[in-house]
Amino acid sequence: MLYNWYKHIEFAYPWVLPLLLAILYMIYWYLKNNQQQSASLTVTTVHFLPRTFSWKVRLRHLPFVLRCMALTALIIALARPQLKFTEQQTDGDGIDIVLCFDISGSMTERDFQPNRLEASKEVAAAFVRNRPGDRIGVTIFSSQSFTMCPITTDHNTVLAQINNIQSGYLQDEGTAIGSGIATSVDRLRDSKSKSKIIVLLTDGVDFGGRIPPDIAKDMAKTFGIKVYTIGVGSNKEVDVEVQSAFGTTTQRKKLEFNEGLLKNIADETGGQYFHATDKDALMKIYESINQLEKTKVQVTTYNRYTDEYFWFLVAGLGLLLLETTLRLTVLKKFP
Repeated sequence: MLYNWYKHIEFAYPWVLPLLLAILYMIYWYLKNNQQQSASLTVTTVHFLPRTFSWKVRLRHLPFVLRCMALTALIIALARPQLKFTEQQTDGDGIDIVLCFDISGSMTERDFQPNRLEASKEVAAAFVRNRPGDRIGVTIFSSQSFTMCPITTDHNTVLAQINNIQSGYLQDEGTAIGSGIATSVDRLRDSKSKSKIIVLLTDGVDFGGRIPPDIAKDMAKTFGIKVYTIGVGSNKEVDVEVQSAFGTTTQRKKLEFNEGLLKNIADETGGQYFHATDKDALMKIYESINQLEKTKVQVTTYNRYTDEYFWFLVAGLGLLLLETTLRLTVLKKFP
């Protein structure tokens, strides 16, 4: 908690802070002087004296400690600590974007590390962070489709929902690309933004949906929505576990990939098709989309400060008063 407070603190007069070094010198001088003090009466032994340590003896260093604490608080108060609050105002024409994720079982294939879906989530999150002026939403689909997050400028919420995406979230298996596009179009159709896009990420094998991809594509064209399609996966063979009458066996399987469908959807809606064979390629694809869909946004930053020196001043004066009171009363030294 203290660390979080300190991260947002700035000092109006930071040149005052080096005075804290004087306190270190005071401590050094006090310790050295205390060691050099000698008794006024020298005796050969003290074994015959009773060991008596009064509370005054035990607290003899307390006034000096209080003085050091008081001076530290007063110097910090003089440096005028301020709590900084940063506010941003966004002006301009942002873009409304829906990130549409395929979460079918085939997206758990490990031709990406750790798998297709997790790699896609990580790269999509980086894309969101690079679009500060846009409204972004998230949809998912397998044999059904679902809105994880409506379009919003609250990117922390968007990132949280991307992180929550898991394969099997919609239970029923399948890859309903048409349904995924249709749900994404529904999130954007009432948008007043001049530019509306869907970034569809899938392995491109369509089956199991109620809305055919052709109809969903026409819906996007009707509402002026561009669809950027990303085919995730490679054409190489991988080992998969298969249940048979003899138990679980491992077979070689070629990962299916319908590139033609994704190309057609992108071309017909004015978007572009990309093929990602690994995580690095996927990152470059999102960077390309980031460049193709420029946002004309001006972000104005306002810094607001509130003074935090008051309690340091009160603490410093209070400690000085306590130190003086103790020194002149109960801990008073007599010659």
